[in-house]
Amino acid sequence: MSVVKQSWAEPFKIKSVEPLTMSTREERERVLRLAGYNTFLVPSKHVYIDLLTDSGTSAMSDSMWAAMMLGDEAYAGSRNFEHLVNAVRKYYGFRHVVPTHQGRGAEHLLSRSLIKPGDTVPGNMYFTTTRLHQELAGGAFADVIIAEAHDPHSTHPFKGNVDLQRLDDLIRSVGADRVPYVSIAGTVNMAGGQPFSMENLRQVRSLTSKYGIPIYLDATRLLENAYFIQRQEEGYSNWTVAEIVREICALADGCTMSGKKDSLVNIGGFLATNDKRLYEEACNLVIVYEGLHTYGGLAGRDLEAMARGIAESMSDDHIRARIGQVEYLGETLLKRKIPVVVPIGGHAVFLNARSFYDHLPQDAFPAQTLAANLYLQSGIRAMERGIVSAGRNAETGDHNRPALELTRLTLPRRVYTQAHMDVTAEAVGETYAERRKTTGLKITFEPKYLRFFRARFRPR
Repeated sequence: MSVVKQSWAEPFKIKSVEPLTMSTREERERVLRLAGYNTFLVPSKHVYIDLLTDSGTSAMSDSMWAAMMLGDEAYAGSRNFEHLVNAVRKYYGFRHVVPTHQGRGAEHLLSRSLIKPGDTVPGNMYFTTTRLHQELAGGAFADVIIAEAHDPHSTHPFKGNVDLQRLDDLIRSVGADRVPYVSIAGTVNMAGGQPFSMENLRQVRSLTSKYGIPIYLDATRLLENAYFIQRQEEGYSNWTVAEIVREICALADGCTMSGKKDSLVNIGGFLATNDKRLYEEACNLVIVYEGLHTYGGLAGRDLEAMARGIAESMSDDHIRARIGQVEYLGETLLKRKIPVVVPIGGHAVFLNARSFYDHLPQDAFPAQTLAANLYLQSGIRAMERGIVSAGRNAETGDHNRPALELTRLTLPRRVYTQAHMDVTAEAVGETYAERRKTTGLKITFEPKYLRFFRARFRPR
């Protein structure tokens, strides 16, 4: 009789380490004050466990580091570009590839190429840089995600799904000729790392095909979305994650990609498309803003590392361990009765700051406050995903007030151990125990764009 194993381990061994240091509370108080209570402005040397983002913070493999020595640094026609194109075609299925320095470079190219002033871009919840590029190109973002996505307590397994009726009503209202494309993110970051289902994407494809509207994916964490489909959607349990990714991409016209997430590199991204005309326009623009269309602001060694990272990321064992660690942290917090977004998402655990600090109004920036207090308590760096990230209404000047007020504990890939997750859970618990002492924050400096990166605050 075989015994079912209840434990699991990461599908890698540690080959190189970086020392961590723990500061005193007095030191953290000084650092936090100098940083204007914004964790983005805290120098990393003062951070113990860094859960600010999974963007560019993953650990590259020995093969990826070796690839850095194989960089063909020719200005034009680098062989590393060919390797990247071949990897994208093999695993994502799109024909044309334009490399960029990171994901927002690809968002810029897509927005400038397809959006005309007055256009509307529907999507399954906004993302900060994506929406800004759409607006700078003269368009407006329209949220067509299902209502459950805005409820942190809903256990809907696919909270990233598009509300098909809302999408259809929107297209009819503005006119199909004013919808340049539909933007579908997998997984949905601002909803808590939540996936869409394959069935929903098929329905979106059917609807948009009637109107002749293309679909462009934000494929930044598409692997994580594919894993949830494999685990939760009927008919896909025997598919590999790589096969599911190809199936998703077959339902779209192209994608923007930040290679700094799924693809495991520290820098890089790309725009991929099956549309030759879009590809030609993107090639024109990338030369202006990024670099030649065969390197897009990257060194040859970065292109090679990304090509290998794409291949490595498609391993079922890798993605299972990656999301398994996120779920371990989330389940540990739930056992401690800490309010978090459920279901646990793919790349991060999202603390429900509105419930965490239920005595604070949203104008006191609960999610920003929680990120600051967690750092003060433990040296662990998290980030805000709430009213600060949502920015201001361009017409009224008032804060945009999202239903979700979240603080994100984002796990880099292949970086931390389960012991680090235990320490993090303890620190969040200690911060929660002192929640009634908190009075919130007041904003003292606000940049014009993407204020969450550089805004400064002080205690109220």
